[in-house]
Amino acid sequence: MATVDSAVPLGEDPAPFHEKAPRRRDFLNIAAVATAGVGGVIAIVPLINQMNPSADVLALSTTEVDLSKIEAGSGIVTSFRKQPLFVRNLTPAEIAAADKVALSELRDPQTLEQRTRGKKNWLITLGVCTHLGCIPQGIVASENRGQYGGYFCPCHGSQYDTAARIRKGPAPSNLAVPEYAFTTPTTVTVG
Repeated sequence: MATVDSAVPLGEDPAPFHEKAPRRRDFLNIAAVATAGVGGVIAIVPLINQMNPSADVLALSTTEVDLSKIEAGSGIVTSFRKQPLFVRNLTPAEIAAADKVALSELRDPQTLEQRTRGKKNWLITLGVCTHLGCIPQGIVASENRGQYGGYFCPCHGSQYDTAARIRKGPAPSNLAVPEYAFTTPTTVTVG
């Protein structure tokens, strides 16, 4: 006569409990994958962090300019994010010359009002030619300002008008106008 084993109810696993518990090999696999994941993140953090601006660039992220010493018809060159910044006090004649130019004549059409943000006599631009990055002349009255009375790039002959708009030469666009705000009537903060 055959012996009958104790019956296992339906739906239950007949394997003993100790076989269901995680094995040591499973734990080692999970630990190895977790360690590799953490190591990967630790290796990627410096790579991502090196793309952030350096401390010296962050320190120069804004520039404050005192406008009280700039006479009409002249300007100054200062630095903004390691680039030259032109701040020019336009005369009424320069403003009138810029206003009378038809936008249809311009390669990169912008009005003087758009470029000066409400104070037409203060023209603030980056002093970098948009052709190949040379520094144009004309911020000081004794420098060559080209035939349009603005700026002249000696590298390849680009000429800008009194609103720093490209008028002649290989430059594709106007001198860039950075973000700025007048904090007092005689102080502007760029950046």
